[in-house]
Amino acid sequence: MLKFLRNWTLPLSMVTGMCVYLLFANVQALNPAKPLIYTLIGYLTPSLIFAQLLLTFCKISPRELLPTPWHGWLLLFQTFATCALAAALLLLPVSLEQKIILEAAMVCFICPTATAAAVITGKLGGSASSLTTYTLLSNLLTAVAVPLLFPLVEPHASLSFFSAFLLILSKVFPLLLCPFFLACLLRYFMPIVHRWLLSYHEMAFYLWAVALAIVTGQTVRSLCNSEAEPLVELWIALAGLLTCAIQFFLGKRIGSYYDDRISAGQALGQKNTVLAIWMAYTYLHPLSSVGPGSYVLWQNLFNSWQLWKKAKKEGKA
Repeated sequence: MLKFLRNWTLPLSMVTGMCVYLLFANVQALNPAKPLIYTLIGYLTPSLIFAQLLLTFCKISPRELLPTPWHGWLLLFQTFATCALAAALLLLPVSLEQKIILEAAMVCFICPTATAAAVITGKLGGSASSLTTYTLLSNLLTAVAVPLLFPLVEPHASLSFFSAFLLILSKVFPLLLCPFFLACLLRYFMPIVHRWLLSYHEMAFYLWAVALAIVTGQTVRSLCNSEAEPLVELWIALAGLLTCAIQFFLGKRIGSYYDDRISAGQALGQKNTVLAIWMAYTYLHPLSSVGPGSYVLWQNLFNSWQLWKKAKKEGKA
C-alpha cells in the first residue's frame, strides 16, 4: 500500500484537491458566507512551499550554484517565445478568442520555474543545485519581461514598469530566497539543526503533494466559476498542453547535450503556475488564466508518469 501511495502521490493529490473543492463548493452553496477553509488556504500554501524549499535547500551547498551553458539556452528560448507571441498579438488581426489563447500561451512560456521544481528533480535523480540556479535566473527574466511586454499587449494595464517590477519581485523572491538564506545560515551557524532538517529532506516531496492538492482545488474552482464558453476554455487548456509539451521536450533535448537532461527538462517545463495565474489576472485578459490553470494539471500528470517510470525501472533493477 505504501509503495502504491509513493508511486501515485501526484495523481492522488490532484484527485484529492478536486474532491475537496467539490465538497466545500457544496458547503458554500448552502452557506453563502466565506468558509474558513479558504482563509486558511491563503496562509497554508506559502507556508508549505517555504517548508519544502527549506528542506530541499538544506541539501545544496552554495558552492554548487554555478551557471551552466544550458541555462543560457533556456533563457534565450523563454525570451524568444514570449517576444514572438507578443509580436503576433500586436501585429496580426486576431479575434478576441484567438487573442486570449495566445495570451494564455505567452504567460505559460514566460512564467518562471516553479520554486518546488527542485523537489521533483531530486526525486528523478537530477541536479537540484543546477535547477535552483536556473530558478533564480528565470525569476529575474520574468520580473523584467512581464512589465515590459504585457502592458503592450493589454494597454489598459495601469501599473508602471517600476511598480510592476517591484510587485513581481515582492511576490516571488521572498518565498524563493528566504528559505535559501535560512538554509545557508543553519549550515554554517547551527549545524546540528541543519543535520536534523537534512534527515527529513524526503518530507519535501510530500509537502509539495499537499500544496499540489490545494492548487488543484483552486484551479478547479477557477474553471467552475468561469463564465466563458466551454469550447474557448478547451482551446485555452489545449494551448497550455502544447506549451507544456514543447517546453519539457526542448528542455530535455538541450539538457542532453550537457549531460543534464532531467534538470534542464524540469527547469523549462515545470512552472510556477500560481504566479502565472496572478500575472494573467493582473496584465492580460482574465480568462487567459485558464491556460496556466490547466498547465498545473498537464505538468504534474507528466511528472507523475516520470516518477512512475523511474520507480518501475528501479524495481526491475
